[in-house]
This record gives sequence, structure tokens and C-alpha cells, in this order.
Amino acid sequence: MNNPGAPGALEARNIHKVYFHSGSDLQILKGINLFLPAGSFTALVGPSGAGKSTLLHILGGLDRPTEGEVWVGGRNIYGMDDAALCALRANRIGFIFQFYHLLPEFTVLENVMLAAHIAGGRSSFETEKEAKELLRSVGMEKRALHFPSQLSGGEQQRAAVARALINRPEFLLCDEPTGNLDSVSGAEVTDLLKRINREKGTTLVLVTHNQDLARVAEAVYSLRDGLLHATKAVHAPQAVAHR
Repeated sequence: MNNPGAPGALEARNIHKVYFHSGSDLQILKGINLFLPAGSFTALVGPSGAGKSTLLHILGGLDRPTEGEVWVGGRNIYGMDDAALCALRANRIGFIFQFYHLLPEFTVLENVMLAAHIAGGRSSFETEKEAKELLRSVGMEKRALHFPSQLSGGEQQRAAVARALINRPEFLLCDEPTGNLDSVSGAEVTDLLKRINREKGTTLVLVTHNQDLARVAEAVYSLRDGLLHATKAVHAPQAVAHR
């Protein structure tokens, strides 16, 4: 039975997204319903421009839907004020993007620690200790004092994964996490994400064109013509929008 109030569970209800441009409406999402159980691993696939990233950003509180709700921990996040929504993003949701967005003037260790400093609530000593442990867990401990320009693409993405985990998020939302990587680095990041989901119980949602990455997910949904279609589903049947 669906329990959207459970820690680590997320539910999207009747999500619509319409862009208004030059007097015309472009409807990207058409009543999406999706339930993500705690600890699940879900992939969103589909053609470019279908709205996969838009849906992911709405699930993570980065972009408001035109209509609909996203429920996390028994609350509709789009019923929150801006301060509460910012706190939710900082403390409960980790983001990984195709482009690593590491700050070039800071070392790898400083980039990871910065996310924790922004969220607050921990001492610098505790933050540094945890950041080093995360870098060790993603195989980056020997690169902690290097700058992003001194890293390969795969190394930068592993650093970005550590940064996304520093605030111990319940959810990890990944937008094309292997899209900028060669096949070897992409496979390493894929294995890393699988391990995070398995060992930490983090609810993982990713947008990808990488079929190898999508294949390891528990559930796969294809977004076409504004609607989700289950291609590999272990979640509740009502998770899919129907015409």
C-alpha cells in the first residue's frame, strides 16, 4: 500500500506543466502521477525534449508545476513557503547533474563541505570528517585537495556525488549523470549509484538516455507526449498516468 508519508517516499499527483510563449501554450506534462517508495531506484527515459528533466526538477522542488502536488513526508512541498522549501532541498534532497557544477576556485574537499555549510547545523570539524569519508567511499580520497580543473570527467562526477550526499539526503535526483562521460567512467558512476541505493537505502530517481544505466533500475518509466508509460514497473500500478 502506498504510504507517501513514509520517510524516503515521494508522490507526484496530477502534475501538469505548461509553458506560455508568444500567445501560445506548450503543454509539457499532462497529469503525471507517480509514487516512489522509500529506497526505490527509478529511471525516467524518453526522447530529448519530452520533459524528463522538467519532471525531475518538479519532483525536487526546483521548478513549480502549473498544476498538481508533490508529497514528501506527508506534506505537499508546493504548499510550503520559500524558506521551508529551501530547507527541504538542502537537507532531504541531493542533486546530481550532467554538468558537475563544481566551483573551480575550491578544492574537491571544499566543494563537498560547502553544501553542508550552506545547510548548517554541523561544526566544521564534523563536516570535514564526513566529507573525507564520503570522498573515500567514492574513491576520491587521494584527490581531495585537487581543484576541479585537475580532474577527469569521471572524477568530477564522483566528487559531485559526494557533494550530493553530504547532507544525508533521503532522495537522490540525477539528471543524465553519465551523459558527459565515456563508457568506462559511465560504468563506474552507474556502479556507484547502485551501491548508494543498496547500502544507504537512498531513494534514487534518474533521467537518462543510457540504456545500461536504466537497465539496473528497479522501475523504468518512459515519458512520451506528456504522459508516463511503465516499461519496467515494480511500483504500484496507480503510479502511471492514464489517458
